[in-house]
Amino acid sequence: MSTRVRAFLLTCLAMVAFAGNSLLCRAALRDTGIDAASFTSLRLLSGALVLWLIVSLRREHREGQGSWLSGLWLFAYAAAFSFAYLSLTAATGALLLFAAVQVTMISHGLWAGERLRPLQWLGVCLAIAGLVGLLLPGVSAPPALGAGLMVLAGVAWGLYSLRGRRGGDATRVTAGNFRYAVPFALLLSALTVSRFSMDAAGAGYALASGALASGVGYAVWYTALPHLKAASAATVQLSVPVIAAAGGVLLLGEPLGWRLVLASLVVLGGIALVILERR
Repeated sequence: MSTRVRAFLLTCLAMVAFAGNSLLCRAALRDTGIDAASFTSLRLLSGALVLWLIVSLRREHREGQGSWLSGLWLFAYAAAFSFAYLSLTAATGALLLFAAVQVTMISHGLWAGERLRPLQWLGVCLAIAGLVGLLLPGVSAPPALGAGLMVLAGVAWGLYSLRGRRGGDATRVTAGNFRYAVPFALLLSALTVSRFSMDAAGAGYALASGALASGVGYAVWYTALPHLKAASAATVQLSVPVIAAAGGVLLLGEPLGWRLVLASLVVLGGIALVILERR
């Protein structure tokens, strides 16, 4: 198998895994008895264990370790993500998360002195307009609390990603960050113990989200990433909300209204302009 074909297949697998996080979390919190804090704890704990195992099985030694601050941002993302999916559909949550991540990273670039071209500014305006259109009050608007929490999750993930640019082996650093995030998640579970709820199905979804969609998903993505150009790596991530939306409709029976479809086209189209013009 050629390197290009292998990179393509690994990239597709990683995108499906990332979208799977939204589907697994939404299915667990909608259809099973697990509470959001327990889902977060099991997800981060199982992800940490799988990533530790992947790193341990590697023969070559690579540099890189996590940090408490990165672990805190990772926990903030995972916790807000879980609580948001108490009320959001998989498609809406994935779109809000992706848009918030990209807006956070674009904002950081502007703050750091990056200059946008006219088409990139048009893309930013389109993305913001699409988000505003999605969140405007109305019958089909997503719940405000859930939407706010998912935007918070996106900001936290954007800040976490920015810290991840500091070097070191990405898989090893991610394993360390998951390890540092676990104590924060366990503290959240302890603080919300009065709302504790668990069943086998919910635990299974959480473990699958942590071990497969997160742990294995990140390891696969970081394996494919060196073979992708920067613009290609950023552009391919536009597929995650689309995959999540399709999975929500086909697997979870969620509705896909015109408001969400139009907002998705505007938001993803705007972000695509920013990314492609960066080339």
